[in-house]
Amino acid sequence: METSNKQIVHFRDLGNMEYQHAWDLQEQLLKENVAVKTAIRNRQSAMAAVEGEVGVENEEVILDTNHYLLFVEHPPVYTLGKSGDMSNVLISEEERAAKGISFYNTNRGGDITFHGREQLVGYPILDLDKIYTDLGRYLRGLEEVIILTMAEYGLKGERSPGETGVWLDASIPGKERKICAMGIRCSRWITMHGFAFNVNTDLNYFNYIIPCGIQNKQVTSLEKELGRKLDLNEVKEKVKRNFEKVFMVELIS
Repeated sequence: METSNKQIVHFRDLGNMEYQHAWDLQEQLLKENVAVKTAIRNRQSAMAAVEGEVGVENEEVILDTNHYLLFVEHPPVYTLGKSGDMSNVLISEEERAAKGISFYNTNRGGDITFHGREQLVGYPILDLDKIYTDLGRYLRGLEEVIILTMAEYGLKGERSPGETGVWLDASIPGKERKICAMGIRCSRWITMHGFAFNVNTDLNYFNYIIPCGIQNKQVTSLEKELGRKLDLNEVKEKVKRNFEKVFMVELIS
C-alpha cells in the first residue's frame, strides 16, 4: 500500500468564538510545540554528552511537534497589531461599546483590522522547521491559498507590493479592494494568527477604522464582488483543499 509522506495538519472548526478564547487556544498550542522543541533540544544535548545513554534515543523518537489549522468566526472585534497605530482607529471606546464591538491589542504583525460574522478567519499553528523556514514565503503561501479560492469563483485575487494580504485590481489607482487581511506571529518557527477572508462580512464595520493602516483603499467581500451571499461552509472546504495544495500537507479532523 502506498503511504503519504505529507505533513499532517490537525484541522479544527471552532465555530463562533470570542476572540480572546481563540487567542488563548492559539497560545496554548504554540507553547506546547515550543516545549516539545525545547525537550528535543535537551535530549539531543544529553545524547551528545552521554553517548549511548539507555532510553534517551527512544524517548526522543516519540517527541514531535504538531501542526494545526483553526477556522473560526468572531463576534465583532477590532484587533491592533503590535506595530499598529491607534490613530487608525476612528471610533471612540464609548462608541465601540455602544455598537457591541470588542477591541484587543495583539501580538501579531500588521495594523488594525476587523473580525466579524460571516468572515472566515484562519489560524495556522505550523512548525515551519518541518516545512520551510522563510516567513516571506509562508505569507505568500497564505495569500496563494486565498487567490486560488477566489479563482474558483471567477475572481482574480492579487498581491499588492509591500502590502501583505489579497486584493482585487491592486494596480489600478482608486479601484484597489482588499478582500483578505493577514498578520502573523512566529516563535521558534511556530506560527500563530493568520488570515481574515471576507465572505459575507458586514463591511460597514470597516468605516470606523483605516484598515491595516492603508489610506484611501477600499475593503470588499466575496458577497459584494459576486452580488450574492455565499455558503460559508462551501468556502471553508475550498480554502481547506487549497491550503493542502499550497503547503503540500494533509488535513485531518
